[in-house]
Amino acid sequence: MSAAQRSDALILFGITGDLSKKKLIPALYRLAEADRLPERVIGVARSEWSLDELRTHMRAALKAADVEVDHEAFGRLSDRLGFVQGDYQDAATFGRVAEAVEGCELPVFYFAIPPDLFDDVIGGLVANGLHERSRVVLEKPFGRDLDSARALNELLQRHFPESSIFRIDHFLGKEAVQNLMVFRFANTILDPVWNRYYVDNVQITLAEDFGIEGRGRFYDEVGALRDVVQNHLLQVVALLAMEPPATDDAEALRDEIAKVIRAIRPFDPADVVRGQVEGYRDEEGVAPDSDTETFVALRAYVDSWRWADVPWYIRAGKSMASTVTEAVVELKRPPRPMFSGATEAPTPNRLRFRMKPDDLITLNMQAKRPGEELASMPVALLLQEQPHLDELRLGAYDRLLDDALDGDPRLFSRADAVDAAWRAVQPVLDDPSPVVPYAPGSWGPQEADRLVPGSTWNPCTTE
Repeated sequence: MSAAQRSDALILFGITGDLSKKKLIPALYRLAEADRLPERVIGVARSEWSLDELRTHMRAALKAADVEVDHEAFGRLSDRLGFVQGDYQDAATFGRVAEAVEGCELPVFYFAIPPDLFDDVIGGLVANGLHERSRVVLEKPFGRDLDSARALNELLQRHFPESSIFRIDHFLGKEAVQNLMVFRFANTILDPVWNRYYVDNVQITLAEDFGIEGRGRFYDEVGALRDVVQNHLLQVVALLAMEPPATDDAEALRDEIAKVIRAIRPFDPADVVRGQVEGYRDEEGVAPDSDTETFVALRAYVDSWRWADVPWYIRAGKSMASTVTEAVVELKRPPRPMFSGATEAPTPNRLRFRMKPDDLITLNMQAKRPGEELASMPVALLLQEQPHLDELRLGAYDRLLDDALDGDPRLFSRADAVDAAWRAVQPVLDDPSPVVPYAPGSWGPQEADRLVPGSTWNPCTTE
């Protein structure tokens, strides 16, 4: 199978589910707008719908997502649409799927379904020979611990080559996340200081001002560590810490990402604080005695030559003071203070990559304070994406769907990287500390402050 061959069919298991409604259907429509749809788009679900009901559902999903629907673009999607109804544990369902893709040379099977159904669906595809010339796309969480991730990888690799397996992490499809890598390697000014000799620490924050949004049953089995740290935030660590790829080849990029994740020291439970927002246990679907964390903060280390002994501080949480995702690289202070008062030291230089709510890069430096005194003051050099460029930005799922159809793996997780990420978090899963409560609208429990220098996290502002 040629990696450059574009797939001619997309089969979405779970087409009537929440993920499809919120993310995949809008992405399909935008691919239709760009005339990038494959010849067939087949939805598969247990729901006893007709094809017309699925089309109506799609229009409603687009309206809910505030998508202004163009009649011609929706017509392209509607004309290529098919629907297969059936239970994933029923062999007859996959016979109907095989009929729906008959004549297609290279279908893509997208698993927008709970992980506990992956085994059933893979078995159904294999029983009908649909695995022999196809690609599979799997949503996170990819396993729930190291053993289950390895078992899932073994199941997949028994039937599909690694080049045909696309483990999706929509975080990697975001424009601002990819800018981490571009900004690093396209600007030589950073390279001399991008190491343990000049970087004091790195702080990464993923904060959300909303809660679990009715997903209590799902979230109570996952928690913040599995939901965003093991995948999203370790990918951010990798993009910040990686060496430049030797070539433009997709595997060269994934090699460097995997090297970083393999170099992450397994987390010490003593360096981890787990929090639970007040009121979480009252949510529908949440156990009344739940110990699931809605907040996690930790101190990590990348045991590579470049980053030895540099602490990486990571925090993520629900119901926090603001919605913001950012990484702050803090450089070491000058060897002796100059141009500052006797009682105040100048703030260190910080490079801030803001990924949400906006795409913003800020370099905090020191410059002369106006006036007669020869004294310094903090100033910020700001790079902000221009509003008129928004129309050029692809949504994360648009990009990743298109890449999967093209067979381009560079923004998808490879088996060895997934394994290494679970290896890093496994000690905390094996020996979790009790959760500590925190108030909604705060920055998490105060206990997390002990992890960082001066017991103060770099402030996150969205102004």
